[in-house]
Amino acid sequence: MPTIAPLLSPPQSQEQLLAQAQQLAGYSLGELAQLAGIPIPRDLKRDKGWIGILLEIWLGASAGSKPEQDFAALGVELKTIPIDSSGRPLETTFVCVAPLTGNSGVTWESSHVRHKLNRVLWVPVEGDRAIPLAERRVGAPLLWSPSEEEDRQLRMDWEELMDLIVLGQVERITARHGGRRPRRTDPHPTARFLSEEKLYRRPARPPFPSLLEITAWR
Repeated sequence: MPTIAPLLSPPQSQEQLLAQAQQLAGYSLGELAQLAGIPIPRDLKRDKGWIGILLEIWLGASAGSKPEQDFAALGVELKTIPIDSSGRPLETTFVCVAPLTGNSGVTWESSHVRHKLNRVLWVPVEGDRAIPLAERRVGAPLLWSPSEEEDRQLRMDWEELMDLIVLGQVERITARHGGRRPRRTDPHPTARFLSEEKLYRRPARPPFPSLLEITAWR
């Protein structure tokens, strides 16, 4: 297998970003952590965002904790997603938060969530908890943008959520709408948008390869 190394600066094009992500396919998280010189936790109980941080290092992401796309210059958001042995997502995926105030004049086209979902680099990772974290492998990436039909469905979901927020009916928001109600312990009143079922509608056949295909990459 050719030697790989993390990008030391942000990628200059979507093609470079995708090519770098493709090189990671088949490597285990332990191998990537060792090559990057960063420690690997025993599990994700206290380090839930560790996989995302690891891949950001390898792909040269520059946003950090800023409220913008991970690759702002390219207009690309990075999302890791745990998959099972059939290549199906195991969890919903957080996209962004929706403020409950200051929404006057906001349209779907100008919304933060559409900006985030306009171009997404999905990177699947083995998510079976029976597999030690260091041994879980990275799958083939997918550089995705919503089709016209998907964008229409997303707009409908967003407009339904915004109507509830503007009308002060936040308590009616459930996971069925693609979001959740704010908890009392949340520092700011927000509704969290999820993307697996509503804001990112998966095709009937999952876009991610099975683990049988992953083994062939090595």
